[in-house]
Amino acid sequence: MNKSNPMFNTRYIIFISFISALGGYLFGFDFAVIAGALPFLKEQFSFNAYWEGFATASLALGCVIGCLVAGSFSDKYGRRPGLMLAASIFFISSLAMAFSHNRDLFVFARFVAGIGVGMASMLSPIYIAEVAPASTRGRMVAINQLTIVIGILITNLVNYALRNNGPDAWRWMVGLGAVPSGIFLLGIIRLPESPRWLLKEGKNEKAAAILAKIGNSDFVKETETNIKNSLKGVSVKFSYAAVFKKAVLPAVFVGIGLAVFQQFCGINVVFNFTTTIFESVGFTTDDQLKQTVFIGIVNLVFTLLAMWQVDKLGRKPLMILGCLGLAILYIISGFLLQTKSPLAAWPLLAAIGVYAMTIGPVTWVLISEIFPTQIRGAATSVAVISLWLSYALLVFTFPILASKLGAYTPFYIYAGICVIGFLFVRSKVKETKGQTLEELENNFIGH
Repeated sequence: MNKSNPMFNTRYIIFISFISALGGYLFGFDFAVIAGALPFLKEQFSFNAYWEGFATASLALGCVIGCLVAGSFSDKYGRRPGLMLAASIFFISSLAMAFSHNRDLFVFARFVAGIGVGMASMLSPIYIAEVAPASTRGRMVAINQLTIVIGILITNLVNYALRNNGPDAWRWMVGLGAVPSGIFLLGIIRLPESPRWLLKEGKNEKAAAILAKIGNSDFVKETETNIKNSLKGVSVKFSYAAVFKKAVLPAVFVGIGLAVFQQFCGINVVFNFTTTIFESVGFTTDDQLKQTVFIGIVNLVFTLLAMWQVDKLGRKPLMILGCLGLAILYIISGFLLQTKSPLAAWPLLAAIGVYAMTIGPVTWVLISEIFPTQIRGAATSVAVISLWLSYALLVFTFPILASKLGAYTPFYIYAGICVIGFLFVRSKVKETKGQTLEELENNFIGH
């Protein structure tokens, strides 16, 4: 490689990765907006612990539907049309939430928003992984996590700014989701289709033209050869049954395990129920919303650290660090919450930082990498559905556990789950950095 003929068009790769990753921003927005809106919703719609959990979890239930739709839709029509549909659904549902006049309509609109979020949460990492060269894929897929945390931080800042706008402040909080989804929709128009999807569909000339924008002629030739070899003699039709064939089960098992653990590790209760947790140690509503801003800042800083290290340190060491770090910090947090100490804010912020640098982004990177091309859409769909079902169960149970056993008890449970996660990662997860998607197929399933 020389300066006059660089291997990759880095600027173009970053551009299309960022546009695609705006789907992550939508996830970050709806993920965080509920934390700011809950105090107002509890007042306006008389939420008890059950409805507080269900209103939060309804997003995840919609995400499951979104993943089911995204898998078959994107394998049939392409990754790009799938992303456009996701943005459109989110745009409409954001406005529907803002104008909800009762509890049931709000929860249904949040469920529909989840369909858009679920589609984007699956398709954005897949799209980036299929476009980015192996040497930069970890950082490019981590951009998806970066846009998630930027969405969380900006939403938390907006929530805090709107806190004194009266009992209808929540309408502005949720309705503003129409802005990023509109920008996302406009950005997708400029995206090319995934060259790997095009080759899978036999559209070789279109794929070659897009690959030529990404890298030089050597890159185009090598990538085309690798993808075509990986597709020889296999069916390219979308099929959930193919996901559970013996040859690919090891990769599928790892993908589902990582997805479930990313949620059951418990960090998302800190994001979604910041106000409930800090209310238990005597924080005022103003201080509770201020904590959401601090959480957003820590989350962003440590996600940037992860993007810097994921292609250097590798995926597996970061996952192991995350498991052990969270286990220790949860035990400390649980003890301080049990003694009603405001100092609990510090280990919880540290836990956010550890998660943001490790388990948060690295799980998405691994899920986007480990599945063979011919089943990537269906297998990723299965893994991400597992993730959203786990998230729904996590956020539904926390308010109930907190009201019956105290806000501290769940953190001891999450610490135990993190120890199990450490054992799983150490024994089952293989390192993937620096390998092409086709090389990874050979590592996981063999040919």
